[in-house]
Amino acid sequence: MVADLRGLILDYGGVLTDGEAMAAVPRRARAAGLRLALLSDAHAVPDELREEFDVVVLGAATGARKPDPEAFRRTAELLGLPPGDCVVVDDVPVNVRGAVACGAVGVLHSTPEITLCELGVLFDPLP
Repeated sequence: MVADLRGLILDYGGVLTDGEAMAAVPRRARAAGLRLALLSDAHAVPDELREEFDVVVLGAATGARKPDPEAFRRTAELLGLPPGDCVVVDDVPVNVRGAVACGAVGVLHSTPEITLCELGVLFDPLP
């Protein structure tokens, strides 16, 4: 069965802070009709960034923290989606493994070029 990828869960520090191309991902994902969540261990994010997401989860707000698979499952649930319908982008390998353990598709962010290529393949294409 092929997943119906409709959700994108992004990390803040190290992902969305990695240059203009990554900062533009939420806007591009929204244009593609995706549901968006920000899941970060940060204590705060800029207010203007919050406005770009359907859901913002900081720290252990859901009762679980990354890399616990439960943190990703609960974030997907807040989006109204099963984890298998979500792609998680994080720059920490253990966090990506936690996302995959709950059934999400994991993308390890290393460079904007590689991450944007991966997202383009998964969402065919991300505008």
